[in-house]
Amino acid sequence: MTTRPFDEDRPPIDGPRRRRSGGPGGGKRGGRRGDPNATVPEAEFTSYYGHNIVKPPPWEWPIPAYLFLGGLAAGSGLVAAGAHATGKPRLRSRSRITALAAVAAGGAALAADLGRPERALNMMRTVKLTSPMSVGSWILSGFGAFTGAAIGLELVRPRLKTGSGLARAAGVADGLASAGSAFFAPPLAAYTAVLLSDTAAPTWHESYRELPFVFVSSALAAGTGMSMITSPVSETNGAVRQLAVAGAVCELGVGELMKRRLGELAEPLEQPPAKRWHKTATLLTAAGAIGAAIFGGTRIGAALSGAALVGGSLATRFGIFHAGMTSAKDPRYTVRPQRARAAAAAEQGRGITQPGGEWPT
Repeated sequence: MTTRPFDEDRPPIDGPRRRRSGGPGGGKRGGRRGDPNATVPEAEFTSYYGHNIVKPPPWEWPIPAYLFLGGLAAGSGLVAAGAHATGKPRLRSRSRITALAAVAAGGAALAADLGRPERALNMMRTVKLTSPMSVGSWILSGFGAFTGAAIGLELVRPRLKTGSGLARAAGVADGLASAGSAFFAPPLAAYTAVLLSDTAAPTWHESYRELPFVFVSSALAAGTGMSMITSPVSETNGAVRQLAVAGAVCELGVGELMKRRLGELAEPLEQPPAKRWHKTATLLTAAGAIGAAIFGGTRIGAALSGAALVGGSLATRFGIFHAGMTSAKDPRYTVRPQRARAAAAAEQGRGITQPGGEWPT
């Protein structure tokens, strides 16, 4: 008997095939699934003809770098706004410079991943509220504009005559620029988490509840950590140290909560290459929090603790990035959660895509 050309070209099956539902021995859904008298063990899904089901995003290292730089800019912007309100000039100016530099570097990383810089400009041609990338582009631009204006006013104000009308106007404009930067900072830190959750990568998609909180707290840890490196201890010893500890603790706590809720979809965090990044992030963030709480009152202690917090934030972004890419490439993390949802829907007597309806036969 000759083999049809279709069978010759068909890729090999990497793993056993499951029996189609609706056969003899069925039950409500058909097949032998859940039959205690079955003599054949339940087949375990390992592959989809050797291919992934979900197409991973065509992103490379500039994207996790962009995620980190956006968080660093947002955290630094919040610190600068607080320093402006409390009258700490050196902390304010250096945090603003860090925020603007991080925004510029993040924009460059995004343009590098897009391949052509004009593609980044094309995202500014319209406002699409249903697109996290479109909204995020405007958030990034708004934050950069207010931060740049604040730095420019800070350079101009010393040259104006004290008490003059121009000096007072510049002071009011400086306050508005600081407020605008603080307004855009939290969305800047959170929208990248929404961007990842909006994809089909299973680990990213299912972490939509906790991931924004992880990114915002990580951004706060990074911003306060960089301030502890660049600013004098006299201006960071107090609220900045407390915010650094709070951000790090929140990042670790919500991250652990996210892993527990994800269940099987958290496995990519424990697989290479995400495993190395995830462990590094946990160690550095914990060390930075302890160092900021105990040794942050000294120049060396503040610098080392701040460096650990910044490094931990960077590793957090790269770890989550690689975990999501791994979950998209491995079909197990697409099929198994679907089957779990199907089983739960069957127990409730409804279809997966038809809430309240009967399971189709």
